[in-house]
Amino acid sequence: MRKVTAQRQKNYIPLPINMEFPVLRTSVIILAAGKGKRMNNPSMAKVMAQLNGKPLIDYVVGTVQKIDTDKIFLVVGFQKESVVEFVSSKNIKNLHFVEQKEQLGTGHAVAQVEPYLNGWQGNILILAGDVPLIRFETLSKLLDFHNETMSDLSVLSARISNPFGYGRILRNPDGSFYKIVEEKDADENQRKINEVNSGVYIVKSELLFKTLKELKNDNNQKEYYLTDIVQLYRQKNRKVEAFLIAEQQEIFGINSQQDLLEAEKILNQLV
Repeated sequence: MRKVTAQRQKNYIPLPINMEFPVLRTSVIILAAGKGKRMNNPSMAKVMAQLNGKPLIDYVVGTVQKIDTDKIFLVVGFQKESVVEFVSSKNIKNLHFVEQKEQLGTGHAVAQVEPYLNGWQGNILILAGDVPLIRFETLSKLLDFHNETMSDLSVLSARISNPFGYGRILRNPDGSFYKIVEEKDADENQRKINEVNSGVYIVKSELLFKTLKELKNDNNQKEYYLTDIVQLYRQKNRKVEAFLIAEQQEIFGINSQQDLLEAEKILNQLV
């Protein structure tokens, strides 16, 4: 057990100061199976694209290593050999590679880890391997938020000036979070929303894999979206939360050469 002092976040009601709660173990799933169709290199795994002389995956793995974790799973797929070779050279403790043989969406990717976490209980942190600017401090705040609110599923979100391409965070009039809608499935009004999904989640393990089996691919991409588990959790009367951060640059995802150039500018400004 540990004691925490609840932060004053406007998007949730903090627990009483000094309230004790059990600290759950944490495992991590990093999604790194994508092709990166707009990276101008069709033969390269997306997470191996170079940013300031280092592959994208190097930044994410380096950040995750700072977290006190039981296990780290890297879901690989397209050009998996190059990803496995590079990450293996880092000699990361408790790192396991899991193959997604068909790229059928983020929900399908996470589901591939189920056999390796069978019977394990705790929090599962899920994030993409192409979000290199995410910081350890932010992930720690998300973990604290998830535990303090006793949430079953927590999503990291941010407000950005140009939300094109990102899934939108939908909230009720009272501010409560209830759904993520992908760009290609959003209607005109939903596309005006500038609070977006970072692709970073923390989920209690007990329900995750059962819920993933309920996902459907009846969307424009014909993929199994991890984002759809938000509504499925709500249907099961489970608590879902979105943790809004101010540092929008941290959730900057790399999908093109132009994105790489922009991320490079941000990194150079931070140095």
